[in-house]
Amino acid sequence: MIKSRQSLRLNVGFLIHQSVGSSREFYFELPTLFLEPDLTLEDLTGTAKITRTTQGLLIQANLNASIPAECVRCLTSSSQPLKTDFTELFSFSYRKDTESGLILPEDGYIDLGPLVREYMFLEIPINPLCHLDCQGICAVCGEAQGEKIHQHEINAIDPRLAVLKTLLEDNSLE
Repeated sequence: MIKSRQSLRLNVGFLIHQSVGSSREFYFELPTLFLEPDLTLEDLTGTAKITRTTQGLLIQANLNASIPAECVRCLTSSSQPLKTDFTELFSFSYRKDTESGLILPEDGYIDLGPLVREYMFLEIPINPLCHLDCQGICAVCGEAQGEKIHQHEINAIDPRLAVLKTLLEDNSLE
């Protein structure tokens, strides 16, 4: 499993001394990425374009990934796709502070890990589904309804209460 420090830490020091408008694109293609303390992304792909501005370095990221999830209707494990786009500015100094409070580190390395973690968490659905037309679990047998045809007796009687049905039949004869 790849840690975020190794893969999302970018050397952008060379852009600091470039002219305004200079940019560089970074491409990501990671099979598995763990973002501390609690997010594991699978198949992370995308780009981050970093542009030199007068205030600092502007990051424009477009990322796709997936996470393991459990469908809320049928309880099967599935892969939940996530897609995020974000733009953040790393300021050159504390005096030109940005709304997000991101300051360009003196060593010229930007760690996108915390930003990716934050934005990916915002994309995780509250009720993940394995697919949009998931029918859920059969109320009678408890199996997923999409796997096989379920034909159950509609008025199935609990065997423990079957004796009560005989009482109704006896009263109708009188």
